[in-house]
Formats: sequence, C-alpha cells, structure tokens
Amino acid sequence: MADDLKGIAYLRRKLNTKRDRVNLRYKHYEMKHITKDLNVSTPKELKWLNEVLGWCAMAVDSLADRIVFREFRDDNLGMNEIFQMNNIDILPDSAVLSALISSCSFIYISPDENGFPRMQVIDGGNATGEIDPITGLLKEGYAVLKRDSDSDAPLIEAYFTPDRTDYYEPGKAPRSIGNPAGIPLLVPVIFRPDARRPFGHSRISRSCMSLVDGAVRTLKRSEITAEFYSFPQKWVTGLSQDAEAMDKWKATISSMLVFTKDSNEQHPVVGQFAQQSIQPHIDQLRMFASAFAGETGLTLDDLGFPQDNPSSADAIKAAHENMRLRARKAQRTFGSGFLNAGYVAACLRDQYPYRREVMYLTTPVFEPIFEPDAAMLAGIGDAVVKINQAIPDYVTGEKMRDMTGY
Repeated sequence: MADDLKGIAYLRRKLNTKRDRVNLRYKHYEMKHITKDLNVSTPKELKWLNEVLGWCAMAVDSLADRIVFREFRDDNLGMNEIFQMNNIDILPDSAVLSALISSCSFIYISPDENGFPRMQVIDGGNATGEIDPITGLLKEGYAVLKRDSDSDAPLIEAYFTPDRTDYYEPGKAPRSIGNPAGIPLLVPVIFRPDARRPFGHSRISRSCMSLVDGAVRTLKRSEITAEFYSFPQKWVTGLSQDAEAMDKWKATISSMLVFTKDSNEQHPVVGQFAQQSIQPHIDQLRMFASAFAGETGLTLDDLGFPQDNPSSADAIKAAHENMRLRARKAQRTFGSGFLNAGYVAACLRDQYPYRREVMYLTTPVFEPIFEPDAAMLAGIGDAVVKINQAIPDYVTGEKMRDMTGY
C-alpha cells in the first residue's frame, strides 16, 4: 500500500498549482479583487477609484443558505453524536460555504485527549490529496494547518496516510501519530464532481468572474460620468481679451452672472454643453446582471433590479427553479461527503476500521430548500389527508418534516 503513495512532496506541488485559483475566487467572494482598468475612459486623476460588487458573494450565499444539514437517518454508527459534539450548527455550513467557493473543502479529523474525534474544516486552498473515485475518500492527503500571517509560509503541515498522520513544523523533527481508522483522516466535501474533475467545480465560475469584472468597470464609468452629470460643462464666447478671468467654481455654482457690453456694443454669448446621461450605464449594468442571473440561477431581484410586486412563496420558488435543481444536486454530493466524514470519525472513535458497507442504509437528511408559506402548508395538508385516506399512514410525521421543515 505504501508503494502506491506519491508522497508529501508531490502533494505540496499539487496544492501550489491550485492555490492561486482558489485565492482568486476567495477574493471575488470577499470583494477584494481589483478589477483591471481598460485605461480608455478613466482620467489620470481618478485612477485610484475602485468599485466593488457583491454578486459573487450573493451567488454563493444564496445557495449555501438553502443547504442546511439536519442529521443522519438510520445511523447505526453513532455519527450524529460525533457531529453534535463538533458544532453541528457551524461545521456543515462552513464546509458547504468553502466548497461552493473553492469547489471542495476538507474535514480534518483528529482525536482529542480522550480519543473522541474532533472535526475542523480546511478550505481547498490549504489541502489536497489523491481521491478514490469509487468511495470519494482519499488514498493520501496533505493539508496546511497553520500559515504565517505575513509571509503565508506553512508553519504546520500534515501528511495523511491510511495508517498514520505525520506533522511537520519548521525547525522541528517530524512527528507521527498512528491512525487506527485505516483511512486518511482528511475527508473531501465536493461541489459538483464529475469523471474529469473529481474535486468538483466552483460556484464562482470563470464566467461569473468575467461578468462581475465587466459590471465593476461599468460602475466605475458611471461614477466618473456622474461628476459631469452633476456639473454640466458651460462655455462663453465673445469675451474681450481684456476681460477679467472668472473663477471657474464661482461661475459654476453662482445663480447670477453679469456680462457687460464692450466698446463696440458687443456682448458675450453663454451656453452649456449637452448634459451627459447616466442611462446607458444603467442599461449596460442591467445587461451584465441579466447574464449573471442566467449563469447562477438567480433573478434580477436578487441582484438589485426589482421587477414586480412582492411575490408569493410559489412564485419565488418558480423563479428560482434552476437554483432549486442545483441545491438538490449539491445536497447529494455534500451529503456523501458528510457521510464519509462521519464514517471515518466513527472508525477513529472506536479504533476499528469498519467496512464502509456497514452504513449502506444511513442517509444524510437536509432541511427543505424552500420554506413553505401558509398557503402552501394548507395545500400540503389537504394533499396529505387525501393520500393517507387512500393509503393509510403513508405520509408520516417524518415525511411531513422532510417536505415542510416542520
């Protein structure tokens, strides 16, 4: 088995090739990315101006907030207890959010002083590994557990194998801890994996980043245009060369200007250039919003362009049909990751390498993607009564909770 491992040096290189792309997506999510200026319409005096948009954060949060892990059903390994002892209100949400941003996150499992499993989420920019495409578990893994805040250099590294976990710190000898689970104590939680990309795809796609960059440049141009929109440029012709120069700011804000005739009874002519309009920028920003909404399954209302009057729960659900389908898909892949994490943690807790088949009946359960309103609840209630009349006790309280969240 050890001969099949590629080693920590290979995994370090693998992580370094992916880290920049992960950090770029985090910058878009945190609105810290500086969009490249095309240097066409920006005056030198306004080169410092930077605009930001939260559309990438909206795309991630709108999906992450609807994926709420509840529990494991038919839990024969006691995995619910492990998750309850590891902040079940925080751990799954953190893993989901990080996976949506960087395409995958990792749950790092380690024993506490009493041997009970501790779980910690590590983002995709600080961990990697070689994955088993059948089980979704790692054959070997590597993670940076701590980095220097100034230089970003690794301070604590961990290398995970089926039989041990090795820790590396600068200036110290490596230390090794045995792994009774028989599986590396680093479990991936992946968003939308496929055969070509087993570590999944990010919710912040290249298209999303490109559209946001275009929208940010539009915002910047509109901000610059607003200066001219607020103070239209004026002109004066026919002034004598001997006329006293006017103060530009005073001439702009003054409500009364006086011009006298010259000796030839000629007087100056005052005019104003056509006022620039902000509307073309609004239309272009709306175009980017429409494209971004189509890319992510959002609506224009979500991106700040209200369309109609407040909608009912059914109307909101219908408008977000694409998002509902993506959330369903995400629940399946995230549920598999949580199931794997619970399984590995149970093996570590019991210090026994269970066969993965022992949990084939265990299923992860999530809260409903859309919470029903009163009208929808009434409709579900009527339907349940009719179904149970035809098939007694078919819809149980457990099934009702799965449908409604209550």
